[in-house]
Amino acid sequence: MTREEERAVIERVLSGDNQAFEALVKANEKGVYNLALRMLGSAEDALDASQEAFFKAYKALGNFRGDSKFSVWLYRLTSNVCLDMLRKAGRYDETSLTGEDEEDLPLPDSRFDPQAALERGEVRRAVREGLERLDPIFRQALVLRDVSGLTYDEIGQALDLEAGTVKSRIFRARRKLAAYLMADGNIFAPEPSKNETKGGGEDA
Repeated sequence: MTREEERAVIERVLSGDNQAFEALVKANEKGVYNLALRMLGSAEDALDASQEAFFKAYKALGNFRGDSKFSVWLYRLTSNVCLDMLRKAGRYDETSLTGEDEEDLPLPDSRFDPQAALERGEVRRAVREGLERLDPIFRQALVLRDVSGLTYDEIGQALDLEAGTVKSRIFRARRKLAAYLMADGNIFAPEPSKNETKGGGEDA
């Protein structure tokens, strides 16, 4: 659905055609559910979160200004619903965002792609477990980028963040997820370059 089509449907809903909202649901239900599933790790919780997100979107539709695609606005609502659910379940502690020391975490191979890893049956479980181990704030940014396919600018719009903050969160999330998968034996650290393997022998 194009932005023009979205705008037309939204105007119909705001004009009193409540049934028209179903078109927005059908166009976005898969993306919303997949986002919620990766955020929450439970199909049942993801379904509840999806329904809550669409309900909130319907109630707040008049607040949608059209500065971004409707899906971007909807993903913001969905991720916030998921964070609320994680808070209520005691699975999200905002104080854990500060003071983290990541110097000992290995850098992921530049070819590491979380979404591609999810599509590989033998590591799907490990990736899901790794996502659940991420702090929800980092998981949120990573899922919006690598599962929902949003650009950095769109994620910034969705989460009200500067582009640099978005990139930093995604980098840290990939780094942590890769470290978990390396420890679990599902991916391997990148091979050192030829210069690194020579290790300064000319100075000996």
